[in-house]
Amino acid sequence: MAIASISEKIRDPRSKKRNLVMFLGLILLVAVLFISMIIGTANTSFSDLYNVFVGVQNTESYRILYHIRIPRVLTAMFAGINLAIAGCILQGVLKNPLADPGIIGVSAGAGLAAMVVMIILPEYTNMVPIVAFVGAMIATLILFALAWEDGIQPLKLILAGVAVSAFFAGGMTCLMVFFSDKIQGTVNWMAGGFSGASWKHVTMILPYTIIGLVGVSISSKLLNALQLGDDVAKSLGTRVEATRFFLVTLAALLAASAVSVAGMLTFVGLIVPHMMRLVVGSDFNYLLPSSAIFGGILLIVADTVARTAFSPIEVPVGVFMSFIGAPFFLYLLKRGMQKR
Repeated sequence: MAIASISEKIRDPRSKKRNLVMFLGLILLVAVLFISMIIGTANTSFSDLYNVFVGVQNTESYRILYHIRIPRVLTAMFAGINLAIAGCILQGVLKNPLADPGIIGVSAGAGLAAMVVMIILPEYTNMVPIVAFVGAMIATLILFALAWEDGIQPLKLILAGVAVSAFFAGGMTCLMVFFSDKIQGTVNWMAGGFSGASWKHVTMILPYTIIGLVGVSISSKLLNALQLGDDVAKSLGTRVEATRFFLVTLAALLAASAVSVAGMLTFVGLIVPHMMRLVVGSDFNYLLPSSAIFGGILLIVADTVARTAFSPIEVPVGVFMSFIGAPFFLYLLKRGMQKR
């Protein structure tokens, strides 16, 4: 049976198309990764980048690339991967294409918790990802409590998400008012971006990206089962409520890790899974890895444009993504209302 199933997938033209999309996506990811590393205010080249990899250190280009560009680009890639996977998982669990860690308040919960540590307990900065995860889970639990009515209601979810996001945003504003002398380091962080990203940020987010990529192989099967409905999923041996809790926890962890290094970035988890669903379909065996790949591509490109388009002025990536994501969100919302 297993061999027959594999052979059917190989013959399936949709499978070939999906595999081709992921393969081309990986090539594009590698390409934009290296191109972004050499683009900037200071001129560098691929030969300079090669010299960094072979260990030629006594040059200005080495210092620019190794200490500034490379960690920044890697941090953007990992944050994009994490946010795209988190958004894709939430859309699958909630069966709502409008679900996104930023829109439904998960990122705001993580952001408030992270700000508490950065402003009040700066000596514990290394704990930011864990604390942000706790904040994200608290926001998620509140959201579920508000939106639950014999299951998650899509419209109630969006309205509850707006309320939860506003509540935690109010908490961040209070911190800024009461600790106005300590917020200088968090202003750019709140706008969302990778200015000042270093190898410390890479090591902070990398373990969570690895967890997310490993979780993709597990989550895809579980999400496919949930799409069949609770009764069918249970008949297939899926523990529905435990599965939902695991998937939401994984999404919250990935969103929190991205918030801890990139600040309040929104719409990545909304745009990427939706666009990839149009290309590869709704099978999470392909949708999740494709979203991860193109999430990394999107944030690398967005960060590169944000820091070079108006040089020497740098636009925060969060602002750039808002200009892209807000109209896209309104389009999805209007289309969803027309279908009702």
